[in-house]
Amino acid sequence: MSSLAEAASKAPLAFSGSPLDRADNTRADPEALAALMNWKARLLALDGLMPAMDDHGRLAWGTLADAPEDAELVFLGIDRSEGGEKACFAAVPERGDASPRMANPQLWSLMATLEPGDLALYGGARSIVDWHARHRFCAQCGASTTIAKGGWQRACRNCGAQHFPRTDPVTIMLVEYNGKLMLGRGKGWPEKSFSALAGFVEPGETIEEAVAREVFEESGVRARDVSYIASQPWPFPSQLMIGCHSHTDDDGLTIDYTEMAEIEWFTRDDVAASLAGDGPFRTPPRHAIAHTLMQWWIDQ
Repeated sequence: MSSLAEAASKAPLAFSGSPLDRADNTRADPEALAALMNWKARLLALDGLMPAMDDHGRLAWGTLADAPEDAELVFLGIDRSEGGEKACFAAVPERGDASPRMANPQLWSLMATLEPGDLALYGGARSIVDWHARHRFCAQCGASTTIAKGGWQRACRNCGAQHFPRTDPVTIMLVEYNGKLMLGRGKGWPEKSFSALAGFVEPGETIEEAVAREVFEESGVRARDVSYIASQPWPFPSQLMIGCHSHTDDDGLTIDYTEMAEIEWFTRDDVAASLAGDGPFRTPPRHAIAHTLMQWWIDQ
């Protein structure tokens, strides 16, 4: 099977490929960070967690003077795209938002217009400032925390605990049987909308074990020969989607209807036609790794 990395080099997965240098060494150096907070520094314009757009359909930027006086600022990295060095920041909003992206169609429509670099930059910024907005208090003692390490940590002055932005691993997997592909429709999804099965990796699990468990729990099918294909950051609010492929020796389904509305097997022709917009089901949007995985499967 060909590597999805080859395709990703031509058309990167959505939310990947940020143009910024994350400059980790600078985050840990207060003096170096302060030196970057000058007139050249840029502030990502956000309305809460919504991206603001300029007249050219790009992300809008301002200066640090545009931030509220008491705002917590997160250092996103250094932009060297125009030959110089511009430090980029984002302000933590008053409130976060842990709802899935489907809950805000306006946001999805806006993001669909962004070019890949802007989308990756916005996705990373959204995840980190959202985490700050929802983690202002120490999980150990309950005291308020302060921003640290350029925004890539929160520190509790009361008990000394250190808190770091979280990323939640999620397996999203294709399951194949005799040239057919298992796809499911989640509860509450629109009719005929199918995607790859997915689920969070639990403590003490390998990726392979998580794939096998989630597939069996939702479909009753035993997955084997799990292989990694590609991954995608997904900022709703902070997942890392781990795309996998697997096989099974039995296509008999025992569906968990507490999570799934339906699960079906689709032929290669079904999937190819659906990706082209003329098949028996609606595929996930192009920005979702599930769409990319389906296209990868067709291209094998």
